[in-house]
Amino acid sequence: MHTSLKDKIALVTGASKGVGKGIALELAKAGCDVAVNYRGDEAGAAATVDEITRLGRRAIAVGGDVSQRAQVEKMFQQVLEAFGRLDILVNNAGIQTWKSLLDLPEDDWDRVLATNLKGSFLCTQQAARLMQADGGAIINIGSGCNKWPFANLVDYTASKGGLEMFTKVAAVELGPFRIRVNCVAPGAIEIERTKLELGDYAGMWSKVTPLGRIGTSRDVGRAVVFLASEASEFITGQTIWVDGGLYTRPVAPHEA
Repeated sequence: MHTSLKDKIALVTGASKGVGKGIALELAKAGCDVAVNYRGDEAGAAATVDEITRLGRRAIAVGGDVSQRAQVEKMFQQVLEAFGRLDILVNNAGIQTWKSLLDLPEDDWDRVLATNLKGSFLCTQQAARLMQADGGAIINIGSGCNKWPFANLVDYTASKGGLEMFTKVAAVELGPFRIRVNCVAPGAIEIERTKLELGDYAGMWSKVTPLGRIGTSRDVGRAVVFLASEASEFITGQTIWVDGGLYTRPVAPHEA
């Protein structure tokens, strides 16, 4: 199986930490030069860039809010100036709020949908225009919310459900340009943010995950590498679940 991405150029949004950082590092290990997008965490983005360069690949940090068209256009221009082209886009940037449907402020709804869904649209549009001549791969990062309706995450769930259908439409429209568009939907992944959600995040989710453990950003990154590589050259419009089987079966009452 040919998963080498030697000398390919990738842009990963929201890559200063967490899943985005893990994806950026796995792409670099596969041979990519990587543009590391961040919105506020400049120091985190610089750390990601440093780790990539120590792997022997080129990397730059590009600031920008993916929900703002002007900033997205500037970000892509920086990528072109640094690398000359773009082969891979990973739409990873995303935010969450934790409020019930009845208590959710309109501003929170707008902010989450603008980042998670509109941001993916704006970045995909820019990337596809650059990829029209030579093809490319776009990978959207979904969530368990693609499948399960999580309470108190109505805005996040709506954005990720929308992202799955956006993936399918983009795959159909961009297929004639040899641009493949897929979605990776992680399960319970242990990163900085999720460690703060529960006292024993790993223990709680491991016991209901068929493979008996939670995931890592490396697990997600390896799936992204596969979907960006020639090994998946006839796969588009699909969602790949990186969840250890978590969302394949319901949780029994005694397991909750």
